[in-house]
Amino acid sequence: MKSTVENKILVDNQWIPYIIEYKKIKNIYFRVKEDGIIHVSCNKYVSQSYIKNLLEENTDAISRMLKRANNRAVNNSKLFYLGNELRLMEYDGKPYIDNDFIYAKDYEQAKDYIYSLAFDVFNSRLEQIKINFKDLPNFRLRIRKMTTKWGVCNKKSMTVTLNTELITKDVSLIDYVIVHELCHFKYMDHSANFWKYVASFYPYYKQARKELNY
Repeated sequence: MKSTVENKILVDNQWIPYIIEYKKIKNIYFRVKEDGIIHVSCNKYVSQSYIKNLLEENTDAISRMLKRANNRAVNNSKLFYLGNELRLMEYDGKPYIDNDFIYAKDYEQAKDYIYSLAFDVFNSRLEQIKINFKDLPNFRLRIRKMTTKWGVCNKKSMTVTLNTELITKDVSLIDYVIVHELCHFKYMDHSANFWKYVASFYPYYKQARKELNY
């Protein structure tokens, strides 16, 4: 059973709260979440004074973490659909998008509605792109949220999985990820031949990779 202890530390002339969570682990970990609180994880044998000293010795790193957390919080409060930022309009009916506005009860409903459109949009783009390929095997399209990948091609299960988050990106970037994964049916690596093959369908793949941090 884990227990917590709350305290504060001075970072960039501001008092930042931190929470110590005692767990059955060997090492000490600390991270900053979107709530702006430092979360420390350690075992029950680590003293509070040791943790405070450790945090004080790492205020530069914590400052950078706080900035990244703030950026994530700002980005998470925005709504994007196919690369366009949408303005939320409070509405009690069924959610819908009209030009640069999304009508929904609240932010969470609006975000869920955008994600609900992902499969149909991805499948439509996939059907268009498949026309340019020859000898593609029969495969299934799947979507799911992923933290480190935009897409995955699995020849064993004959599936192409796309990150649901792609629905927030421009259509051209969605197309690139689809092309990238379809090319893996021919080359299951990232060799020179693979990139040459990608370029034959998507010449500006380097720019797309840069925009996606791929």
